[in-house]
Amino acid sequence: MPNPRHILVVLPNWVGDVVLATPSLMALRRRYPAARIGYLARAYVADVLSGCSWHDELLHWPDARGAGGLWNLVCELRRRAFDCAILLPNSFRSALAVWLARIPRRIGYARDARGWMLTDRIDPPRDGRRFAAISMLDYYHRLFERADCGDVGRRLSLSYDPQDAERLEARVPPQTDNRPLVVLNPGGAYGTAKLWPAERFAALAERLVAEFGARVLVTGTPGERSIGETIAGCSRVPLETYFDPPLGLGPLKALIERADLLVTNDTGPRHFAIAFGVSVVTIFGPTDPAWTETHFADERKVSLSLDCQPCQEKICPLGHTNCMRQLEVDAVFAAARDLLQRRLSDRASDHVAVRTGGGGR
Repeated sequence: MPNPRHILVVLPNWVGDVVLATPSLMALRRRYPAARIGYLARAYVADVLSGCSWHDELLHWPDARGAGGLWNLVCELRRRAFDCAILLPNSFRSALAVWLARIPRRIGYARDARGWMLTDRIDPPRDGRRFAAISMLDYYHRLFERADCGDVGRRLSLSYDPQDAERLEARVPPQTDNRPLVVLNPGGAYGTAKLWPAERFAALAERLVAEFGARVLVTGTPGERSIGETIAGCSRVPLETYFDPPLGLGPLKALIERADLLVTNDTGPRHFAIAFGVSVVTIFGPTDPAWTETHFADERKVSLSLDCQPCQEKICPLGHTNCMRQLEVDAVFAAARDLLQRRLSDRASDHVAVRTGGGGR
């Protein structure tokens, strides 16, 4: 088949997975610089790629899941005359949409009984009868290798619009001193099982302020407001909380890019930090780190090793969430202290280099 001229990429439905797809998205643009590339995404993940220049158009899935909304999308895809589609989600619905749209080449994993709708069917890696736990980086790489993108690479990348930085400045008071900036992200869309207790986040904030004089910001969505209120209520040090209204994904990217450290559950903002090269402590409970491994040198993963881990369940099937409840503040603080000390040491070295005329990082 000749080089495609109009390519559709169906993006993942989770914020973190979109970030994990960025090496592949960049590789596609490099391989087909003259092609018109469109993304099909859920509206709530669109801002993840704001400021990035790897696509020419953005389409959204319909809000309603009925047949009418899907058919309207199919008609729109037909009108745009895509000649190749790359499906990152494993869903039956994503394959059905591009098949009904009559896109000639359809690349995706043969899962969820949808293989017959694909022209390029890739078998998912398995460990016996179960799907193998491999990084989504590698999982997505295989799709884009089938699209002749070659060696995709593993470096996550993000940007943000200038308007995102302006919205951040309007909402969050700018830094006026040299205190380290620490962002806490205590929520998570996956489910309650992966949430480290709010009281532990409050205790962690107290220790970061006591040892480093840190400026601590706590962020989340309006639905996580009660978590933020619990943290602020339990903490004996002043904190800045931003939940309702939320910062939004664009300003949140700008905030994390400026931070010295992010401490988070296993959620999408974790990958923002990795993409911007910002130190991050990730707290794992029920989820398997193998699915999202990036080998980022400035990430510390903190977890227990209970027999029930990882279960990959949104709600603890045993009813106790011990994988999070038994994880003590000392373990998370030790990881945070190690990264923050390194960060502040690097910052001091950069300052000396500038003062003496030497080269900074």
